Amino acid sequence: MKAEEVYRKLDKEFEIDKIDEEEWGLFDLGSYVTESFMKTRKGLVLDFTSEIERVYTAVFPSKSVIDQILETNVTDALLFTHHPMIWDTSVEGPPFRNMPAEYVKELKERRISYYAIHLPLDRNGPYSTGMSLTKGLGIEPVGEFAEFNDILVGVIGETECKTIHELAAKVRDVVGHEVKLWNYGTSNIPDQKVALVGGGGNYPQIVEELGESDIRTYITGVTMKVPSYEPSVVFHDICKKYEINVIAATHYSTEKFACIALQKFCDDMGMPSEFLDDEPSFNDY
Repeated sequence: MKAEEVYRKLDKEFEIDKIDEEEWGLFDLGSYVTESFMKTRKGLVLDFTSEIERVYTAVFPSKSVIDQILETNVTDALLFTHHPMIWDTSVEGPPFRNMPAEYVKELKERRISYYAIHLPLDRNGPYSTGMSLTKGLGIEPVGEFAEFNDILVGVIGETECKTIHELAAKVRDVVGHEVKLWNYGTSNIPDQKVALVGGGGNYPQIVEELGESDIRTYITGVTMKVPSYEPSVVFHDICKKYEINVIAATHYSTEKFACIALQKFCDDMGMPSEFLDDEPSFNDY
């Protein structure tokens, strides 16, 4: 399929012209980056091919993800990620890192373009991070919450689990690794209602909103306490204040379901696709 047609369909599906993106101030892939991405920080990042024969989806453009592509010797393809930068909490400093320059050059040589959308994929919808996580956990969505940049990114749902420990075990089994339970409230789940925000949902305003509701169970990805980053401390203070139990399952593992769901969109385009799995950063929860 013509690359321009693929880009156009992605832009239209996720309405990237209607959603303001975050600045990604440390983003830098040199002169290879498209003019449109430099202006908007969303959509087509690297335009390296005129034909696309296969799409790869991933959460972050990590070395591991790109190595999986390069090992196949594929050409004329598209890498689609949720974030335009690598997430790494194992080292000091900002957790988002740029793709290494040598990988950018390798993608160019292989004619592999790169497309990334953050908030347009977070906005609640059929492929969104929150809705995809909700579906993966077998939770029935009944409402939305958590407005961010004029879009809703959170989901209110009903679970079959009756206690926070039962739900934590369910989340653990679905994501495939241990989760962290911040037990700030009663073990029972009131009305079996839960709230979910995929990825970095440790914003004080999110749990403040929950505190004003009757929901006391929250599932997200990032909950690490960083004394130098006051909002992360305030987040936990608010959870304690309102006795909100929090289940954290890492940034990566709570967002990967959206990138898996994107394979259906590719199928509808008649485009072969593959989700590239990666390792969670266990420091972030």
